Amino acid sequence: MGRKGSPRSPQAEGGSRAASPPSSSPPSPLWALPEELLLLICSYLDAQALGRLGQVCRRLRFLSSRDLLWRRIARGCLNSGFTQLGTDLLMPWMELDGEYLYLSQAENIQAYRLCPDGTGLQRHPQAIFSGHQEDVCRFVLVNSHIVSGGGDGNIVLHKIHGSYSVKFSAHEQEVNCVDFQGGLIVSGSRDRTAKVWSLSAGRVGQCLHTVQTEDRVWSIAISPLLSGQLLTCLGTDFHRGAGVLDVFYETPSLLLSCGYDTYIRYWDIRTSTRKCVQEWEEPHDSALYCIRSDKNHMIASGSSYYGVVRLWDKRQTRCLQSFHLSSPTSSPVYCLRFSTTHLYAALASALHVLDFTAP
Repeated sequence: MGRKGSPRSPQAEGGSRAASPPSSSPPSPLWALPEELLLLICSYLDAQALGRLGQVCRRLRFLSSRDLLWRRIARGCLNSGFTQLGTDLLMPWMELDGEYLYLSQAENIQAYRLCPDGTGLQRHPQAIFSGHQEDVCRFVLVNSHIVSGGGDGNIVLHKIHGSYSVKFSAHEQEVNCVDFQGGLIVSGSRDRTAKVWSLSAGRVGQCLHTVQTEDRVWSIAISPLLSGQLLTCLGTDFHRGAGVLDVFYETPSLLLSCGYDTYIRYWDIRTSTRKCVQEWEEPHDSALYCIRSDKNHMIASGSSYYGVVRLWDKRQTRCLQSFHLSSPTSSPVYCLRFSTTHLYAALASALHVLDFTAP
């Protein structure tokens, strides 16, 4: 009787509690978030933090190993040679002249002095050249003169060292491209015409010749020989839409072209104007907006998506190196320029520079 009603000892109570099954822990509120938000949070982590996160548990290891997170980090490693200068350039075009870089921003062209090492620009422009009511589409710098074509259909001529300027109406629609040499300006437009203009005294802005085309004119270049005549058309049997977006003369007889059909073509007009002597295909099937060379073995091309700049060697069939400069949004590479030590690339988001002298 007494044994039946006697109280339990503390050890017995403790033993009884220890024998009961443990209660399950509540799930982490982290996993209540959608996967897109989790990936966004992880996108702010660097490579070391992502690696540590993957050591916590299997679920976080799967999340932290997603390609979407590591692609951004890989691009940063690929672009380690490029430096970003400035932001928000809209649809820029640029020219190099000694220690100055001329850059179009909206309806103006601004001249920036390069830093001594060539990897940066002075913060404020040394000069601003205006005259267009809409954005500058293209401009060239020849013999201390700037000739620009704009979205307003006008051509504007500025003398760099002085206040002299000339403006005249050139096309019914935007002037997509211009070139200038020996007292002549050539221009191409969305209105499907290419025109030749005089800059002779008393005839400034007078149209000398109009070439009707079947489509808008995106690129134009005057031969260094300056014959003043339309000699021939390069290539044959191109499918419709394979337009040329940029042309670059290396010598009076050697030139490069690129465009919508994703090919870089190298022409020698001494041998043939019907077929190029060499061609390279953009590996990701992207239109090529611009092209430049160092007039030796190296070629640089700029694509229409994701700010991809590729370096090519004329002696090889595949590109040497690729740089993905556009982040976080996609932007074409609008313009490329070489100096003896640097390559400059202009995107809608920023101006980038690659230093060839860096180790």
